[in-house]
Amino acid sequence: MRSTSIEIKARCPDPGRVRAILKIQRAVFKGFDHQIDTYFRAPTGRLKLREGDIENALIYYNRKDQRKSKKCDSILFPCKKKTPLKKVLVGALGILAVVDKKREIYFIRNVKFHIDQVNGLGKFVEIEVFGRGKIANLKKQCEFYRKLFGIRAKDLVADSYSDQILKRRTR
Repeated sequence: MRSTSIEIKARCPDPGRVRAILKIQRAVFKGFDHQIDTYFRAPTGRLKLREGDIENALIYYNRKDQRKSKKCDSILFPCKKKTPLKKVLVGALGILAVVDKKREIYFIRNVKFHIDQVNGLGKFVEIEVFGRGKIANLKKQCEFYRKLFGIRAKDLVADSYSDQILKRRTR
């Protein structure tokens, strides 16, 4: 399934505040998910296999690394947890990084919210706005929630969790 989204990721010093705002906004809570994202050495973009209690998929995506809302083009292939596909991908491409996180998943219409606790990295919030409308309108929605949560520019994160894990490994 192909999709385009506008998204941000930010450090989240107070997940309780974000949860409270989501409750006030009547967000639909989908649950807690323990996810292992295995990133593979892809020639372009990012390729990861997500293995979770709720979400399981092979995901290929392309986006710029920037500390503001960014367009993300992705292809998602749903699969089962513990899929044999992982062995094929490891053999063909090799593992780049593994991200282990606990994630809370919420929705308000076309907007998906994650509150993440990532092993070795800390607490984050993500906002993903999906839609077929104009990119400018999706960016406005993303910015609305960024401001509502009180996310400061200095808390925005440009890159993926896998990139952050790799940077920590080289230090």
